[in-house]
Amino acid sequence: MDLDWKQWNRGDIVYGIGVPVIVVLLIVAISQLSNLLGGGFEGLSGLVIGITMEIQELVLIAVVPLLLGLVWNQWAGGASGFLMGSLYALYWADSFRSPFAGAYQGSGTVLLAYLLSAMLIGYVAGALNKHSNDFRRMLISGVVATTIGGIMLFWVFQLSPANVVTGTDGFLLTVLSRTACGALIPIIAKVFAWYGIAMNKSQVV
Repeated sequence: MDLDWKQWNRGDIVYGIGVPVIVVLLIVAISQLSNLLGGGFEGLSGLVIGITMEIQELVLIAVVPLLLGLVWNQWAGGASGFLMGSLYALYWADSFRSPFAGAYQGSGTVLLAYLLSAMLIGYVAGALNKHSNDFRRMLISGVVATTIGGIMLFWVFQLSPANVVTGTDGFLLTVLSRTACGALIPIIAKVFAWYGIAMNKSQVV
């Protein structure tokens, strides 16, 4: 159905303008929490920085590829993983080469790990789910894809002398955080599927 310029409703304002603006404001507020808490990497400020950086990493190189792989296909998941992984690798490439960080030997392997893990998560999720809207299949596909991606990420990290993610704690943080995403994101994917089906039915009617 083609809409003309007069056909607006309250949902357009709420979901088209209000919600996106609120999300942007929340992101900005979270980014400023460390400054409000005094800055630095110690105490509560350091905890906030650590949590926000972990969320940033998971969203870019786990959540986005996984979601597109589940709701679309393995090619969309893999391609988005390549793009998101590349952006995250570029971010850390600049950090590795900053005058404060020095030149880390082996940092290229760490950056490659981010890229490959994101591609793997998106592709495996799409290849296993195969366009299915069944929640249990989405859940299994998501958990398997993110767990494999997390294990591969941790393993490639160990090949680099620049790696600081080691030991049992490092393994659990790397893998379990992604497995948790694999268990949660299928819920969002299912909502997307329901919304798409409802929209298609309304268009038919």
